[in-house]
Amino acid sequence: MADEDWRSRRRDAAAAQADALAQRQAAEHAAARRLLADFVTEARRIGVEPVPLRARSYDGRHRYRTPLEGWYLRSNESVAVSTAGDFYVLSVPAGVRALLRGVEPEPADPPLVLGRGGRDGESVDLADALRAALER
Repeated sequence: MADEDWRSRRRDAAAAQADALAQRQAAEHAAARRLLADFVTEARRIGVEPVPLRARSYDGRHRYRTPLEGWYLRSNESVAVSTAGDFYVLSVPAGVRALLRGVEPEPADPPLVLGRGGRDGESVDLADALRAALER
């Protein structure tokens, strides 16, 4: 009986933690979407022209056409915001079909920190990346 109570409490605690994490992530994505929308409005207002966005293969050896236009947010062109305000990670699997037809990346949930969890010096606040994109 005590083991069942303990397991039940652990299961409830894990579910509560998962719910709290999902709520924090949803709030972060919503805040990041607002930053992206403000960026697109400001870029258009000051005349920063969007460019055709290209995706890279995971190994970095190939670049592929996409139907997207927007602004790159990192100098290595790995992430971008489209003219519609959607966030894209521009890394895709390599393939002959992609070389011939291009690729259509799916929008991703935007983070408030680009590269979080990566190597030292590779993360940057989304707000800073957007500011830099307006200055380029």
